[in-house]
Amino acid sequence: MTAVAAVSAAAVGAVALPASAADHHPGRHHRDAVYISSVRYDAPGRDDRSNRALNREWVDVTNNSRRPVNLSGWTLADRDGHTYTFHHYRLAGRGTVRVHTGYGHDTRSDVFQDRNRSVWDRSDTATLRNDHGRFVDDASWGRDHRGDRDHRDRDHRGDRDHRDRDHRGDR
Repeated sequence: MTAVAAVSAAAVGAVALPASAADHHPGRHHRDAVYISSVRYDAPGRDDRSNRALNREWVDVTNNSRRPVNLSGWTLADRDGHTYTFHHYRLAGRGTVRVHTGYGHDTRSDVFQDRNRSVWDRSDTATLRNDHGRFVDDASWGRDHRGDRDHRDRDHRGDRDHRDRDHRGDR
């Protein structure tokens, strides 16, 4: 086989990969359907505790499956126990919902915790649990996130490092 034929065969083989191989989040097992995809814990601009500033702090939750997922009863919590519970919310297939800290009107793409204080610290962990309280995903950031994880999370995920994700949300 000539070098040109070998390169052509390799290119055809690369194109023929199943779509599912490229569909999953980098660094994740392909069965993870819902996960924390991005976090902005330190909103840009002045931190004046205004609702506008609070809503620049958020967590994105993504569904990478083709089917919608009912998030009613699911929770998103920080390390200090501040917990947001999803109510009557269905996350579309291949969809993302942004969970803002402050007040606002919930839509299909944005929901609001209706808080008047910041939730996500410079060093923190966001933990997503399903409606049965079972661990789904977490994202940690800051200098001391490695040693402060809840033992229940380690049992499910190990000491996976989340530095490969964009936790500041500055995309």
